[in-house]
Amino acid sequence: MKYKELQQLSNEELLHRLKELEEELFNLTFQASLTKSPRPYKVKFIRKDIARIKTLLTQREKEGNEDGKK
Repeated sequence: MKYKELQQLSNEELLHRLKELEEELFNLTFQASLTKSPRPYKVKFIRKDIARIKTLLTQREKEGNEDGKK
């Protein structure tokens, strides 16, 4: 998912998407440990999406804290 698409989602939607991606990542790594994964490249994309979501949530949290301090 692209960063601009993620920016349009609410925090609740981002958290839900993050949970889904973490579950998918767990399942893929578990499958890879048992057998050869049919899509090893997908792990890379999921990790990047997780990082994008966490970065966006952190930025929003910092913006919220800065607004409260002023």
